[in-house]
Amino acid sequence: MIEDAPQYPNQLNEAVATYVNHMEAQRNLKVAHKKISYDGLLNDRMLLVEAITAGLPLSIFNLIRKEAPFSDEDWAGFLDISKRSLDRFKAQGDHIFKASHSEKIFEIAEVTRLGKGIFDTVHDFYDWLNSTNFALGNYKPITLLSNSYGKELVVHELHAIDQGIFV
Repeated sequence: MIEDAPQYPNQLNEAVATYVNHMEAQRNLKVAHKKISYDGLLNDRMLLVEAITAGLPLSIFNLIRKEAPFSDEDWAGFLDISKRSLDRFKAQGDHIFKASHSEKIFEIAEVTRLGKGIFDTVHDFYDWLNSTNFALGNYKPITLLSNSYGKELVVHELHAIDQGIFV
């Protein structure tokens, strides 16, 4: 079902293309595709490394946030910041996330893309994330998203579900 991954709004794809072009000019990169999409960015590991290093602009985070089923409280928890700090970033308008936050945003974006491609609705995906999961040691998958190792466990379980393997 991963092939049926969700289509993203033109606004997100255009923002990513603009960001990558800007990053390419600023960092002397050579990007294979001049008009890269959101999916293209998430699939290109070297480009992701560059994007993490450069820092993700708030404007793109806001578009990613719209595609994800998470609340501001969830995002603040994932980023290990207070909701007040997140609100302050939003008020600033031109905030650039530091590398550690950018990396976490992209990790959550990958999980979201995978989950939206597997579950029928975003609501079903969010319900799964918030339900105790035997295969994940009786943790709720959402609680494991706070670190990279937990995220990998969640991704592994999503792939198992996609393959029809239920524990």
